[in-house]
Amino acid sequence: MSQTVSLSGLLGGLFEPLHSLPGVGPKRALLLEKACGGPRVLDLLFHLPDRVAERRRIAHPSEAAADVDSVLQVTPLSFRSAMSRASRRYIEVRTGEEVTLRFMQSNLGWIERLLPRGESRFISGRIRPEGEAWSCISPDVAATEEALPLLEAVWTLTEGLHRGHMAPAMKAALERLPDLPEWHDAPLMRREQWPPFAEALRALHAPVTRTTAKPWERLAYDEILAGQIALGLLRRRRRDAPGRALSGDGSLRHQALAAFGFPPTTDQARAVAEIEADLSAPHRMLRLLQGDVGSGKTLVAVLAMLQAVEAGAQAALMAPTEILARQHARTLQKLCPVPVALLAGSVKGAERRRVLAALADGSLPIVVGTHALFQEAVDFEDLGLAVVDEQHRFGVAQRLELARKGADVDMLVMTATPIPRTLQLTQWGEMQVSRISQKPAGRQPIATRLASGARLEEITARMAAALERGERAYWVVRAITGGDHDDSIAAETRFAELSERFPGKVGLAHGELEVEVREAALSDFATGRTQILVATTVIEVGVDVPEATIILIEQAERFGLSALHQLRGRVGRGEKPSSCLLVHSEHLSEREKERLLILRDTEDGFVIAEEDLRLRGGGEALGTRQAGQALFKLGLRGEEDSAAERRQRELIEMGAKDAELLLQRDPDLTTPRGMAARVLLRLFDKLDAVAILAAG
Repeated sequence: MSQTVSLSGLLGGLFEPLHSLPGVGPKRALLLEKACGGPRVLDLLFHLPDRVAERRRIAHPSEAAADVDSVLQVTPLSFRSAMSRASRRYIEVRTGEEVTLRFMQSNLGWIERLLPRGESRFISGRIRPEGEAWSCISPDVAATEEALPLLEAVWTLTEGLHRGHMAPAMKAALERLPDLPEWHDAPLMRREQWPPFAEALRALHAPVTRTTAKPWERLAYDEILAGQIALGLLRRRRRDAPGRALSGDGSLRHQALAAFGFPPTTDQARAVAEIEADLSAPHRMLRLLQGDVGSGKTLVAVLAMLQAVEAGAQAALMAPTEILARQHARTLQKLCPVPVALLAGSVKGAERRRVLAALADGSLPIVVGTHALFQEAVDFEDLGLAVVDEQHRFGVAQRLELARKGADVDMLVMTATPIPRTLQLTQWGEMQVSRISQKPAGRQPIATRLASGARLEEITARMAAALERGERAYWVVRAITGGDHDDSIAAETRFAELSERFPGKVGLAHGELEVEVREAALSDFATGRTQILVATTVIEVGVDVPEATIILIEQAERFGLSALHQLRGRVGRGEKPSSCLLVHSEHLSEREKERLLILRDTEDGFVIAEEDLRLRGGGEALGTRQAGQALFKLGLRGEEDSAAERRQRELIEMGAKDAELLLQRDPDLTTPRGMAARVLLRLFDKLDAVAILAAG
């Protein structure tokens, strides 16, 4: 308790609401919260600037340097609202100095107030040649030259919030910073030449000299180390948690392998052996089984569940969608020599009552289902193993809800999204990992090609020829219906058009259809009653039609690489050659083209996952946010993105080793450095880890 009180006293000012800062009223606090992503003073301090602007005053736009922000006096003359090629609205301001200003937002009135027509204002930003004139994207604006200092932090803002609001609020927040104990080793601090925590924040938010990379690195490593210590404590809790041995005699597994008809690959056999050893040991298993699309994870899961059943326990497999749950149920019913039932939202009435009663009295050894498995009405006689498929689609809390359905439940989580080492060390670091890289014998390579949407008529004609040869094709789009504010191709629109072209041969599957209707569409496609299935990403997992040889993905540049790779895995499952056509919009950016070429050039999901992490971000470690957002709040920034990414990976490797060594020497964090590490955990909201320490 005393440790909790001392932490609260030391850090209390940082956890107060933003409106507690002088000059910040409720309305401005809401704007600041929107910009920094949290309601506390600490959230504001962790809203690091995108960069530190170094400005140079110029008298004419021709004097502007390409790599330095320039300060220039301008006179606004005209305003117009426009739309970018990416369908994003922006405001364009023409000035008397031949500089066109572009603001990436839609509030014309706010821009007109910021830059009154005919009145002199000062702007700061990167001024670049554009034809015979110049342009500047999203410049800072001030009424006086003095308001744009030559050295200044530049933060990401939100509509209605400008630099004049952020700077004084940040100054007040910095004044709240207490003197904190140092949680890093002194030799590391000397070697890396890192400043103390508070000094690093001040150097970035209120620079007085030119900023080096050291404050960025220091703060990025703080967050990394906090995550690694938290994961280390979670691993210790798992290791120390009581468990039970689920050994079995191998009889049911032998029958399942005979029904499968093929020997496991080397990678499958290794994963099976690792899981068998975990289940047989008297501690609780928490293992991640990761494997590329079509690598054969389901067989490994089946053998694990049958081992639990051999030992007298029950096993459950939870999938994120009913489509995937039904696919798993069909597979398990073919392979397992014991009863297997489905429990999902569509299972109602007498069948639902039968399944629930059989789980409760133990006569049903294996169940496959969705979120329905951890509802209050579901009771197991003796749940010994819980398998969670496509783990990234569930929250940690949902996973634990299923585990609470039994005593000392072993847990196996599976993902077909290959996980880069960076994420293994952060988001998945509390688990043991088994990896399947090989594909089972007989899987066909998939020829991947890129094509412009302008060639859609030609593509459709070629598909007609493929249908004449008896082939089947998926046609994937992003949206279900069209919208006024989204130019995504809609599934219902494409279905209507293709049905007119190929009457009676086209089916439709998307997430808003009734389960029975969607299942009927999938069944028609699987049996060949239809030859084209128009679908959204609802088919990304759980759909297995070996006869399908073509997948066309429209507006492919708008999907993540891992999603595209998963979708591509719907074909190549039979004996015939298969192809994947990535149909992109006519005007591709270089970045978008680079991403799609990665898919064209490799089928290695682990390579693709690394590139997806590099290009899009990897979600929030130990949190709920998914790909496309920053992996860390305080991640490194830099003009050379690849260099910053390499350095961040180095820091993650360092943090993993540092945390392991610290917890070996001081497992309860009671030494001076350990107590400082408790402060670090509290700063970065690792409350689970703090609770583990408080519980002793």
